Formats: sequence, C-alpha cells, structure tokens
Amino acid sequence: MHDIRFIRDNPEAFDAALTRRPGEAPASAALRALDAARRDAIQRAEAAQAEQNRASREVGKAKAAGDEAEFARLRALVAEKKAEVAAMQAEAKAKDAELQDALARLPNLPLDDVPEGADEGDNVEIRRWGAPRALDFDAREHFEIPAAAAGLDFEAAAKLSGSRFVVMSGAVARLHRALAQFMLDTHVTEHGLTETWTPVLVREEMMFGTGQLPKFGEDSYKTDEGWWLVPTAEVTLTNLAAGEILDAGALPRRYAAHTQCFRSEAGSAGKDVRGMLRQHQFEKVEMVSITRPEESLEEHARMTRCAEAILEKLELPYRTVVLCTGDMGFGAQKTHDIEVWLPGQGTYREISSVSVCGDFQARRMNARYRPEEGARPEFVHTLNGSGLAVGRALIAVLENGQNADGSVTLPAALAPWLGGARRIDADGRLG
Repeated sequence: MHDIRFIRDNPEAFDAALTRRPGEAPASAALRALDAARRDAIQRAEAAQAEQNRASREVGKAKAAGDEAEFARLRALVAEKKAEVAAMQAEAKAKDAELQDALARLPNLPLDDVPEGADEGDNVEIRRWGAPRALDFDAREHFEIPAAAAGLDFEAAAKLSGSRFVVMSGAVARLHRALAQFMLDTHVTEHGLTETWTPVLVREEMMFGTGQLPKFGEDSYKTDEGWWLVPTAEVTLTNLAAGEILDAGALPRRYAAHTQCFRSEAGSAGKDVRGMLRQHQFEKVEMVSITRPEESLEEHARMTRCAEAILEKLELPYRTVVLCTGDMGFGAQKTHDIEVWLPGQGTYREISSVSVCGDFQARRMNARYRPEEGARPEFVHTLNGSGLAVGRALIAVLENGQNADGSVTLPAALAPWLGGARRIDADGRLG
C-alpha cells in the first residue's frame, strides 16, 4: 500500500517510479483528486457536526428559558443537522474506501537499481555457482528416471484430485520429506531463523496484508467458510506482525516455516504440464524477515545467501538473477530469483524468489515498530523468500544425480535425514 501523503507531495516522482513497471500508467493525478474529494467530505462532515453540537447546546438553553417556540425550532434544526452529518460521514467513508481500493491495486515501486525490462528475458544475472555435470548419456526429466518413476504416480493423483497433483511413495516420498527437514534444520541451526508452524487457512485480511488481495484472488483458493488457503507461508509469517507495535530491540525477526502451499495456477494453462514442476498443492520452506527500514537491503542480501547455501550444500548448480521491472512481483521493491540447473530440461529454473518489500506490506497490515522509547511508531520493512521450494528441490536432486543405469546418487548432505542412504537404485529402493 502506498502513502497518500508521499503521493500528494511527490506526484512526479511517484509516477516516474510506477511507470517503470510495464503496463502501469501515471496514477498520481487520479489519486490526488480522490484524496482531495475525501478530505473535503471529511471537513464538511466535521463542520456539520460542529453546527449540530452548537444547536444541541442551544436547545437546553431554550428549554431552561421556557421559550417553547425557540426550543421547537432548535430541536428541528438538531434533527436536520443529525441527518446531514450522517449523510456527510457516509460520503466521507465512501470516498476513503474508494481511495484505499485504488491504492491497494497499485504495485510497489521498484528500487532505482532494479533493471528495466518487459519480461524474464530482461532479468540480469549476477552470479553462478557450480558447473552442470557432464553426462555421457541423454539426460532424463525427473518423471522419466527409473529410480524416481516408481515413486511418482500422476495417474493415481488425477483419480483423486485431477491434474497437477502427484502421489509420492517409497524412496521418493522419503527423499521429499528429508529435503524439507534438511532445509528447515539448516535455516534454524546455521542461519538463525526461528522455526515456526502456522495455519494454512487464513482470514481474508491476512491475504490483503501481503498483497494477494484484492487483485490476485483468482490465483488462490477460497473455502465456503471464507478462509483462504495460503499460496505461501509468507502470508502467515509476515502477518504475525499485523496490527503490532514492535520494540526496535526485537528486530529483526527472522522466521522459517515448512508448510503446504496451494495455488490455482490461473493463467498458466499449458505451462509445465508434465511432471511436478507446477502443482496446485506443494510444499515450501519459507523465510520471512521483519526489519527496521535501514536494515532491509542488507537483510535482502543475507536472505539470498541463506537460500543459495541450501543449494550449495546439495551440490546443485544455480544462478542468481535480479528480476527486471516487468518480471517482478506485485509487492516487491526488488527481487533476486535463484534458478537451479535441471539437466532434463537443459536449463535453469526458478527454485527461490527473495524479495524486499519496504513498508508496502506493513502499511496494508499496520505493522509498526517504535524506534526508541517514547518515539512515534513507524512502519517496519518486510522481506520474504523461498528457502526452498521442496518439490523443485526434489526434481533438481533427482535430475542432477541421475545415472545411466537409471539410479540416482543423492547428495551427502542429506544422508543424516535418510538413515545414511546415498542412492536410490533403478527399482526405486533407497540404499
């Protein structure tokens, strides 16, 4: 959510930043007009309320003086002003709601160093780690590898739920669980994040707070009871600060949570329909940080390194890119995407997005901190990032560890979570 006072005072700067995002038009003039109409309605309502209060005081005086005619006139005037005040307050409330809705539908402003571009083709690579393994056989995609195929049942999932679901069993299911535990334990013991367990059903205002609503409701699932299924634990972890005034000494707050995630994948028809790369239900280890404003950019770099470290421990080649203005998410000021090498596709694919959001989400959820005792509360900055997407990590481990005989060699880092196992044989047995 944007600060209307900033837009009021800096309309040209606001429009210049907003229009760096492809498809966005200057909005300050319309917003300032709504703001002016809202403030005018509030002032008129307050003036009418003052007149009503004065008339009410005069009613008592007329009654005490025994002036029945004046008493009757003033009482009628009070009733008239009361109705006028109610109408003006309703108008002011409607104008405010119109302004807030307009502000809520505008994306965050990109930082100055975010590259301009139309889509993912304009993202800028900033580093690579690891070299893709040279294979002396044709690389298979994850669902084609014999060691994995026995544990990935897409037909059973389609019978149960439809397309874009999977049933995992045996060694693959255990590997999937081990990956999540490895990620979570690493973030807690080595990166200093606080392990957190949160619900996956949330109230509508929580989805609004992190920016999924009102504009992107079709991307998520809503129950008949009004709860929303979280598309990511970003929603719950970030909203832990909603409505709070935090002490500066309690910041930064750093969370990690392993949850089920649910996305309708609206608008992705025909994309990644084979295998489990793009699913309606998946698991993710999410990282969220709540910081003071002056610390958020340093925290963004730190969170990116936390995600990269997981891939390095798993010996998975990756590259890190800065998303351009046309590929960046709605609530982000700046985003690093980490893309893991998938031999089966012969390309790098996203496995983590780490974003700094400034005070954009904090304004929506009224999350503040007190810089020092007695100081006026200010909005915190929020950050979020995948650490990592568990299913995509599973795909990467399977594809990068595949062998010509159909077996898969597993990363040494996972052995403690797999009873020491380092391999899945071609028949799908862990050993």
